[in-house]
Amino acid sequence: MKMQTDNLFMKKALQLAEKGAGFVSPNPKVGCIIVNKDGKIIGNGYHEKYGEAHAEVNAVHSVKDKTELEGATVYVSLEPCSHHGKTPPCTDLLTSLPIKRVVLALKDPNPLVSGRGIQKLREANIEVEIGVCETESRLLNEFFLHHMQTGKPFVCLKIAQTLDGFSAAEDGSSQWITGKLSRTLVHEWRAKYDAVLVGRNTALHDNPSLTVRLVKGRNPFRIVLDGPGNLPKNLRLFTDQFEEKTIHIVGVHNVVDDVSLMLATLKGDEFRGKTLVAGMKNGHVDVNEALIQLGKMGFSSILVEAGPNLASALIREKLVDKLACFIAPKLLGSGKRPISDLGISTITQALELKNVSWGKIGDDMVMMGEF
Repeated sequence: MKMQTDNLFMKKALQLAEKGAGFVSPNPKVGCIIVNKDGKIIGNGYHEKYGEAHAEVNAVHSVKDKTELEGATVYVSLEPCSHHGKTPPCTDLLTSLPIKRVVLALKDPNPLVSGRGIQKLREANIEVEIGVCETESRLLNEFFLHHMQTGKPFVCLKIAQTLDGFSAAEDGSSQWITGKLSRTLVHEWRAKYDAVLVGRNTALHDNPSLTVRLVKGRNPFRIVLDGPGNLPKNLRLFTDQFEEKTIHIVGVHNVVDDVSLMLATLKGDEFRGKTLVAGMKNGHVDVNEALIQLGKMGFSSILVEAGPNLASALIREKLVDKLACFIAPKLLGSGKRPISDLGISTITQALELKNVSWGKIGDDMVMMGEF
C-alpha cells in the first residue's frame, strides 16, 4: 500500500516537472509534492525557469498552513541540491522543516550534488526513500542526464519520408511530405529542445525560420553549420525578429588570423547573432567539436532537422542519440533520400535501433528509436 501511495504522488510530481520543459535548461526538470501526515496534498511546485526558485522552494511556499508540515512527506522527482548555485541549497530548506520523510525518484548525477543532498537529509533524521518511479524520472530528464554524463547536448535527429523512402521529389520539393498533425508535433518538440540545428544546404535552399508557430511555446535557438562561412546574410535566420537566437558555426583550419578575419566579417551590423568557430573534418565543420562547444555553453538538447549530408555525418560519427522518423502514406518512386552514405556495404553491418516505439499521428506513422 505504501509503495502504491508513493508511486501515485511521485507521478504527480513528475507531471508537474514536465511543465518546466523548455524553460529550465541546462537545469533538470523537477517537480515536488508535499503530503501531510493524513495523506492530503498540502503543497506543490516545480522548477519554472532557469535561475529562479527550485521545485522544493515553490512547493513549501505554496503550503498555506505551515503547521501541517509537521510529520509531512515530501516527494521530489530528483535529489534536492546541496550547494549554492543561482539559488540556495534546497536541502537546507528541507532540513529546517518538521517533515518526517523525503521520497526521491532519482539521485542527482551532478558531482556537486550526487548523494550529498541525501546525506544531509539523513543527518537531520529525515527518512529518505530513493528510486520511486526512477525509470520515468530518467526519461523525463534524459537531456539533463546525457549532458551531465557526456558534456554534450542530447541529439535527436528528425527525418520525414514517403512510404517508399524519399524525403523530397526529384525537383527538390518537399513541402509537405507529412500531414499537419505531424508538423504540429515537431513544433511541440522545438518548444522543448534548447536548439534546432540545420546544415548550410537546408538554410540556403529552404530558408527556414525554425520557430514555433503551430503551438504555443518558446522559440528555440537556431544553429546553422556553415563550413565556408559564406551563407547569404539576408536569410531568415539572420534577419528575422529572433536573429539574436541564431548561432552561426563556421569552420576554419588552424590559422588564428583566419579566425579573427572570419569573426570580424560575420559579426557586422548585418548579423547580430553569435558566431562560433570550429575545426574542419572531411571538408565540413567538425560536428563533434561543435557539439562539445555547445555543451560548454549550456545547451543540453538539440533537435536536428537536416538534409541527408548532415544527417548521415551525424549517424556515421555516432553523434545521434535518438532518431525520429515520420513516414507519410505517399509514394514518389524516385527523389532524394533522407539519409545517404553510411559506409555500409552489407546487411550484417546495418545499424539497429533499440527501445523502438511506433505511433500513429493523423495519417502518418512515427518511429522513435535510440542508437
